[in-house]
Amino acid sequence: MSGRFISFEGIDGAGKSTHIAAVSERLRQAGAEVLNTREPGGTPLAERLRELVLHEPMDVLTEALLVFAGRRDHVRQVIEPALAAGRTVVCDRFTDASFAYQGGGNGLSLPVLEQLEAWVTEGRQPDLTIWFDLPPATAAARRAAAREADRFEQQDLHFFERVRAGYAARAAAAPQRFARIDASGDVASVAAQIVAVLEQRGW
Repeated sequence: MSGRFISFEGIDGAGKSTHIAAVSERLRQAGAEVLNTREPGGTPLAERLRELVLHEPMDVLTEALLVFAGRRDHVRQVIEPALAAGRTVVCDRFTDASFAYQGGGNGLSLPVLEQLEAWVTEGRQPDLTIWFDLPPATAAARRAAAREADRFEQQDLHFFERVRAGYAARAAAAPQRFARIDASGDVASVAAQIVAVLEQRGW
């Protein structure tokens, strides 16, 4: 039996982390064995690459290659074995983030990203992608109140507008996989939208 694969996406400050634990607990209560993971990261190697990507200056192609290298290890070592065992994988970001950040935000060629995606994931996509969408200015205010900024979070609003557009393009290309959540409201209203999405799928 193959398990389910759910990814959470959105610009930094959109509020994903607040809801991942609640969704995972809901799925566990429904009888699923849930594995929580993240990108960049998810394995010891990928976590080391994450530190480089988040904190070291580099050009956009180098950045993408490091992200996809970590992703390859993550897919092979964690995601595919868990799905094959029938577990539900809940992942904070997956390939859509590369198309949004390295593609939309930093202008890396989409054909390059598509080729990397094909090599690294071998066609694996989430069964459901929950996209937390909100204006970049709102996200920036939330980030400033919550934590010290990493290399990505230090980017200006124009960068995050491009990232948001990158997510919108991915959602338009895969409407059956994506569920857009209006993340501008309070925690309760966002949670209600997520529950509705899960209920629509019988999850």
